[in-house]
Amino acid sequence: MAKVQVFDPAMCCPTGVCGPSVDPVLPRFAADLGWLKEQGIEVERFNLSQEPTVFATNETVRSALKERGQEVLPLVLVDGRIVAEGTYPGRETLAALAGLRLTKKLVVVAEAESACCSDDDDEACCSDEEGSSCC
Repeated sequence: MAKVQVFDPAMCCPTGVCGPSVDPVLPRFAADLGWLKEQGIEVERFNLSQEPTVFATNETVRSALKERGQEVLPLVLVDGRIVAEGTYPGRETLAALAGLRLTKKLVVVAEAESACCSDDDDEACCSDEEGSSCC
């Protein structure tokens, strides 16, 4: 199985899903990483403000930061190879990069979008066509 590593920019907490203004991409990405783990993919996530040594000791990450600056963050590696720079890929892209196939079509549930996959609210943010939760 593939190994996915995410090198986040400096954030106040490991997932960035905290504080008064949360980037709406971060809860979705956290849920997507959780889904990858459920599929048996090894996932590691590092935050620059909390784990700077990991950034400094990974040659691929250190070189990317030296050559292109912090704009490369977030940096996503699959099996040690950079697959995304400066953006958080969606679930379909992550699945493909990890060698997985999505088998269900995801449908966003409009009324749950604002609370999508937050730590405070375990309500499902998406469902398959039969209505079962997939987050």
